[in-house]
Amino acid sequence: MSDLKTLARSSEILVIAASGGAGSRHLVNREVLDALGPDGFLINVARGSVVDEQALAQALDAGTLGGAGLDVFEHEPEVPETLRHSSRVVLQPHRASATVETRLAMGNLVVKNLAAHFADESLLTAVI
Repeated sequence: MSDLKTLARSSEILVIAASGGAGSRHLVNREVLDALGPDGFLINVARGSVVDEQALAQALDAGTLGGAGLDVFEHEPEVPETLRHSSRVVLQPHRASATVETRLAMGNLVVKNLAAHFADESLLTAVI
């Protein structure tokens, strides 16, 4: 596919799992949502900023998009009222990674970082 709009046009369900940041802000915009169409569904488990929530709310309200599943929101923890009350939206509280395996891996990473810190070694996942 040459671009996201072309991909959306040929999809029934568009799952977004992209990194956030200036380069992906509102990557899913009115054009992409229109291309997905009234039978299409958008699933966002990426970052809230990747989807233009205003365009999403308008598309859902107008019926030009079939529905959406959102695990992240543009201005967390705030969720636009139009999305909260839409029968076309399933909302999750940013917990797409909430599996036993993921939580165990997160805990193990914390322990390894603590051990590295106290051994005066480089952290595995330093936050600068």
